[in-house]
Amino acid sequence: MDLFDSRAAADTLKEAPLAERMRPQNLAEYVGQEHLLGEGKLLRQLIETDQLTSLIFWGPPGSGKTTLARIIANATKAHFIFFSAILSGIKEIREVVKEAEDIRKFKGIRTILFVDEIHRFNKSQQDAFLPYVERGVFTIIGATTENPSFEVIAPLLSRCKVLVLNQLTGEELKGILRHALADTERGLGALNLSIDDEALNFMAEQAQGDGRVALNTLETAARLAKNGVISLETAREAVQKKPLLYDKGGEEHYNVISAFIKSMRGSDPDGALYWLARMIEAGEDPIFILRRMVILASEDIGNADPRALQVAVTALQAFQLVGLPEGRIILGQAVTYLATAPKSNASYTGIDAALAEVRKSGALPVPHHIRNAPTKLMKELGYHAGYKYAHDYAGGYTPQTYLPDQLVGRKYYDPTGHGYEKTIKERMEWVRQQAGTATAAQEKENQKKE
Repeated sequence: MDLFDSRAAADTLKEAPLAERMRPQNLAEYVGQEHLLGEGKLLRQLIETDQLTSLIFWGPPGSGKTTLARIIANATKAHFIFFSAILSGIKEIREVVKEAEDIRKFKGIRTILFVDEIHRFNKSQQDAFLPYVERGVFTIIGATTENPSFEVIAPLLSRCKVLVLNQLTGEELKGILRHALADTERGLGALNLSIDDEALNFMAEQAQGDGRVALNTLETAARLAKNGVISLETAREAVQKKPLLYDKGGEEHYNVISAFIKSMRGSDPDGALYWLARMIEAGEDPIFILRRMVILASEDIGNADPRALQVAVTALQAFQLVGLPEGRIILGQAVTYLATAPKSNASYTGIDAALAEVRKSGALPVPHHIRNAPTKLMKELGYHAGYKYAHDYAGGYTPQTYLPDQLVGRKYYDPTGHGYEKTIKERMEWVRQQAGTATAAQEKENQKKE
């Protein structure tokens, strides 16, 4: 780079946002991810020995994925190419491949290809990388905010080691902010600003683990500061409102709905309300939430409280009439009812057990005595013969088999002693006693005939 280029780069950096100016240049400046970059840890060793293998950095926004790639670019002796999945396609992939092959052929230097937001590539685009990764044309490092298990094709995923980056902690964010305030070359040090502890804590908390957000907020607060002091009031004005981390089509969507369902299943109304609020605030479709509640009412509550299904279905219908914002009250009522209701998955496990039996045994013949006999021929063939009409007997019950002959005695529904299922269980025990008495009487009668 000549003198003119150096000055141009310096001028560009001055005009860049604070978050870009403060991007760490080496491992000594990097904050966070000690589980990967601490002394003796895997990634630090790979960088320091320049022995990188294909990697995927998976972590939330602002956790340092791209910064790590830039540090690797500065530290490695390999040819380093930055590649954006948003701006590139198959044509650009071919160009990168040619560049990597030429560098290796003419200079004997290997290439590391960093693919930012690799989850943005479709299957065919990801497939295009495979043969070149296998042949060692380049080592690939991908960065993604989405779960690689869902977004990266299996053949490519199997050739990469996934490294998980965590959200930055509050203390780490505060350290980044203090450093930016003090740095006179790249930061805000020349402004001689001070910051209240309350303001610093507030900005770190509101950034939700995102270093970029924290620095952007600080840059805005610096412009609003009065008398050289960033107060809590200034920080609040600078923060405004940060959208919650929640991708309705991705990892966080599944994490939050899972937490919501598990809270209701675990009888924790407070947890359920919190996760419900997270989804409402993030703009999740309330009908999606309500449908999951209808499923839970049968799957996890069932006959322990048969009213739970009525509550869930009624809440769905009521919400469709009312909508938001008042609909949040309907959601809250239904969620707290489902969370505090007695639990049983006996109906759920029962139907699954019966389905497994059908798949295993096939279409076993219906016993003749419970077949319908609307025609003379059917009656002559013994259809309906010997059927006992339950209402003709005391208690509305008389022992009789209803399963195919090969399955007599099988049980699929085993009610618990929770809630209303306790009553069901007692009823079923009475039924079994009646059946046992009838069987014993029949056996005695058979012995007399013999």
